Amino acid sequence: MMRASSMEAALPKPNLLSNIFIRLLSFGVLVLLARSAYVITVKGKACDSASEFCFFGETLKHDAPAADGDTATSSASAAGLRSFYSSVFQDLIAEGFLWPDSNCICIETPTGQDVGALIDIGVTNSIGISRKASPPLVRYGLASRHPFSTNNFDFEFSGHSGLDRAVKPAEFASEVSRTLKPGGFFVVHTTSKDEYSFHSLLRLFSSFDLVRSREINGVDSSLPWVREIVLQKQNELAVNKRRNTDAVDGKLMNNMCNDVEYKHEILRNAEPLIGEEPLKPWLALKRNIKNVKYLSSMVDIRFKNRYVYVDVGARSYGSSIGSWFKKQYPKQNKTFEVYAIEADKAFYDDYKSRKGVKFLPYAAWVRNETLFFEINREPSKKNEERGRGMGRIQGVQSSSNFVGNSDKIQGFDFAAWLKETVTEKDYVLVKMDVEGTEFHLIPRLIETGAICLIDEMFLECHYNRWQRCCPGVRSPKYQNTYDQCLDLFNSLRKNGVLVHQWW
Repeated sequence: MMRASSMEAALPKPNLLSNIFIRLLSFGVLVLLARSAYVITVKGKACDSASEFCFFGETLKHDAPAADGDTATSSASAAGLRSFYSSVFQDLIAEGFLWPDSNCICIETPTGQDVGALIDIGVTNSIGISRKASPPLVRYGLASRHPFSTNNFDFEFSGHSGLDRAVKPAEFASEVSRTLKPGGFFVVHTTSKDEYSFHSLLRLFSSFDLVRSREINGVDSSLPWVREIVLQKQNELAVNKRRNTDAVDGKLMNNMCNDVEYKHEILRNAEPLIGEEPLKPWLALKRNIKNVKYLSSMVDIRFKNRYVYVDVGARSYGSSIGSWFKKQYPKQNKTFEVYAIEADKAFYDDYKSRKGVKFLPYAAWVRNETLFFEINREPSKKNEERGRGMGRIQGVQSSSNFVGNSDKIQGFDFAAWLKETVTEKDYVLVKMDVEGTEFHLIPRLIETGAICLIDEMFLECHYNRWQRCCPGVRSPKYQNTYDQCLDLFNSLRKNGVLVHQWW
């Protein structure tokens, strides 16, 4: 009996064995749950695969979260939005832009209703990315930095909440170009329908061909229509061929601007130029600024890469940057880079404390060289306060031949600088008040093709105007006539630049 009791004491009790087993089992379950959570929320997939990304199985059906916060439209139900996308994708399948076995990505999709619609119609290799993950349909990813390798997808889609609201549309386009396979299709929905924004969008996708563009019915009354654009990515050989062709065409056409026809339609809606020389230009030109139709008030500028304002002959900060551009020019909530170009040393100190302004203390000219800058040493009090009419460029000459009060300054090739600073993908606004030098600068801009980079210009043209002080007497300061100024304005509009008569 004693021996049996000792053996019983040496064996573990049943309850202890059960507790150990349960704890081990629980630990194993926790490990599996943790791994599943990691796979779905971090890696964004619901199964294992040797490939970079494992898409949903054919029988897997997931309902996206309710559409309470869906940025495509706040009033549409999840079912209505999903049905809308289902109809869109079925049409794209019928047209040959999408296939059941396509690898697809939907960009900036907050709730994944478009992803769910793809899976519903049998395109099961589909995933969405958004700043906020919504597993299992949507994983975390930025439109400007997709969490996928190069040439990974056959089809990419951007709904109304995608490219339309991208803060950096050029980076958005660059990532689509990187992750889409050559020959693959990118379909984008946008509510912007003017020709200016359409061509701006196409410029973002320079390695793509436009397949078609059309308006389709929207999801409901809050979004009654959208513009559907289908683009196809070219292969590298075709892209290089296009670049070479564009380079040759540019030389043959003497750097004439491309695609100016749609800009001419905008110009037809602009305020007319003052065709007859005003007897009181100091009043007529000032009043005319009230009639100006700003480009950004007529078209959508959302698909531009950067927004740049260049003030040539800026004078003081308050002359036009602070008093007009900052306060009056409609910017569509875009942040502009501001460049102030001013050769007069009297204004240098004014820009030392100005934040957000890149100051160039040089004279805009047709080449890089030293110039004489004629200074009016005794400006009127009114002009001094406004910082206007203070100086003008004179050509390089020896001091013995030069008559007048002048400073020696450095001039730079403005056209070359502009071509190095901005591109056709940028929105470029120029104000020019250079005391007669415009008759040198504008032809140089046209000759070099740099004029094609400018979207809108405010130009003060200096001519032998009637003097305010002396009726019937013209100013001897400038030799050009008002008709020559009109020729200058018309040449700019002919090249697709919306130019306004500044005063």
